[in-house]
Amino acid sequence: MTDMRDAAMTSKAWPFEEARRLLKRYESGAPAKGYVLFETGYGPSGLPHIGTFGEVLRTTMIRRAFETISDIPTRMICFSDDMDGMRKIPGNVPNQEMLREHLQKPLTSVPDPFGEFESFGHHNNAMLRRFLDTFGFEYEFYSATDFYKSGQFDETLLRAVERYDDLMAVMLKSLRDERQQTYSIFLPLHPETGRVMYVPLKEISARDGTITFDDDSGREWTVPVTGGNVKLQWKPDFGARWAALDVDFEMYGKDHSTNTPIYDSICEILGGRAPEHFTYELFLDDKGQKISKSSGNGISIDEWLTYASSESLSYFMFQKPKTAKRLFFDVIPKAVDEYHQQLRAYPEQDAAGKLANPVHHIHNGKVPASNMVVPFAMLLNLASVSGAEDKGTLWGFIRRYAPDASAATHPDLDAAVGHAVRYFNDFVKPERSFRAPDARERAALEDLKAKLQEWTGGTDPEELQTMVFAVGKDHGFEPLRDWFKALYEVLLGASQGPRFGGFIALYGIDETVALIDRGLAGELG
Repeated sequence: MTDMRDAAMTSKAWPFEEARRLLKRYESGAPAKGYVLFETGYGPSGLPHIGTFGEVLRTTMIRRAFETISDIPTRMICFSDDMDGMRKIPGNVPNQEMLREHLQKPLTSVPDPFGEFESFGHHNNAMLRRFLDTFGFEYEFYSATDFYKSGQFDETLLRAVERYDDLMAVMLKSLRDERQQTYSIFLPLHPETGRVMYVPLKEISARDGTITFDDDSGREWTVPVTGGNVKLQWKPDFGARWAALDVDFEMYGKDHSTNTPIYDSICEILGGRAPEHFTYELFLDDKGQKISKSSGNGISIDEWLTYASSESLSYFMFQKPKTAKRLFFDVIPKAVDEYHQQLRAYPEQDAAGKLANPVHHIHNGKVPASNMVVPFAMLLNLASVSGAEDKGTLWGFIRRYAPDASAATHPDLDAAVGHAVRYFNDFVKPERSFRAPDARERAALEDLKAKLQEWTGGTDPEELQTMVFAVGKDHGFEPLRDWFKALYEVLLGASQGPRFGGFIALYGIDETVALIDRGLAGELG
């Protein structure tokens, strides 16, 4: 443990860099509350999405890194902003007409359109918790509605009334002129309708802890800021929550980064200490556009898990969080194979190497062995040449290549076989484009076929790769990647592919000879 902690204090892996930055906050000892608090927020207007997964996962990675270098206890809160008014009706839920009657009410006051929970907010909170529990995250759940109504937020809200002018000065600087005329940090809930009111305030009483406003009909109301009668606008709410809970760390996307000085100032005006932040880059779709859960572009978490394991998604999320990345279907095979490469490397690495390895952070140091005896990319190519419609076809090749492997002894491989068949049929098969070889390629393919027919060297992938390599050199391919590119395009219908020697070993020598015959005859397209 000492060696691991020492290595962690100099590790360049980003979770440890962030953990060390957070530790400096308490160099002189643990905080008065007795623990370091991590927070991650969630807007429950829709179902949890892949960004939610990434944010909670990355926060957890930093939390675990912190626990490696410090003995200060930690907690993590997942906070649901379920007191927000429902401004529009999601298009993917039933009972649209019923929901229309409850526009602008807090989500926890809107009936559940599915008829399963106390409210729409409770329904979405349950989906969030089920989502987080599925992936084994360790967290404490906080509801904004409970936070406001229980009195836990009252002290901070009363302080906000007292320091209203200072808070407004921060906010007004960030608003356009026309917005400044009607803006208030407080949003009252109408005492009769329960709707969230976006109205200017007539009076703010620090002595009484109340605000006064007129509703849409001109009727005047005075309500206390405590007890869930008002909520804060979202930017002040961010900073006020930090102050009320004494949050030490929160990460958020780059689209929040310009608001960081506002959040920090609100927190400090209300007597808190601004937390450490981590701003991550946003995910992009296949066209380079920002992924949005409302527009539905990019890839959902359910879609990723249709084609690969959650661990491969965690691996993708670990990589360069401060770099914008395309999050689309074509990143999946690479993520799967790189994850297993890192699993295989881990046992032989020293402490520093282990801490830099993504799988250490994915598995919190309890790293399993990889039983992927066949890379995912190779499974896709096998599916391609065999036209696989089910797992059984691929397992026929795998058992010949690795006789000791089975679905029972290699469950991860079995799952990957199923993922590969689905991925091939949904994405690879529709895009395959075979071409005829040119004269030099044809001659080289004929030569490769002849050498395979004469081959007596067994099915060692490296020996077969050396032979394929030599054929390319003999036929003057320069650079040699042009030879392999020709193999992929003529025989697999793709511009890139696996190490071809490994492919031959897995697919079979006689089967590869037959494949070359079909490619030369133009029968593959």
